[in-house]
Amino acid sequence: MPASQHSLKSILEAMLLVGDRPIGLKKFTQLLPEYDRGAIITTLKILQREYNDEKRGFELKEVAGGFRLQTRKDLRSWLLRLKRSSPARLSRAALETLAVVAYRQPATRADIETIRGVDASGTLNFLLNRKIIRIVGRKALPGRPLLYGTTRQFLEIFELKDLSDLPSLAEMAELERQTNGVPQIPLFR
Repeated sequence: MPASQHSLKSILEAMLLVGDRPIGLKKFTQLLPEYDRGAIITTLKILQREYNDEKRGFELKEVAGGFRLQTRKDLRSWLLRLKRSSPARLSRAALETLAVVAYRQPATRADIETIRGVDASGTLNFLLNRKIIRIVGRKALPGRPLLYGTTRQFLEIFELKDLSDLPSLAEMAELERQTNGVPQIPLFR
């Protein structure tokens, strides 16, 4: 059926349901040339408001430069019953290393080890394997050490639109206090 026989709202909903990653406005405008960018933005905002107002089991979140449908956080305890598991967690070492990379990126292993005071190679490999960080280049120093930065996966996991949404260091200290030093990573999206 041509797009004119379907509402933009239903088309966007269908795309969001099958998308395995957040879909950005640029991608929506490429896929839907018959609709202007403003109409797409307005419709996404309407969907966000409707899902929120109706207290549905899911919400439309803007994360990692795009939009995705995900389950609401306040329903986590019921979802855990279904999955019979607990939320994934990062170790304190992984969180500390990730914080250094996120706030100082690009960061070298030496930067991380100077701040943390311990070897970071194992933790860096763990974060690289989980695609939470990536190698972004080499520093112009003797030995040309690797530079690390965060990935889109990092933004998705922590539900950030972009790096400017990172909490301040004071907010991080409060979060650490509230969760006994190990914040949870969202398990369901």
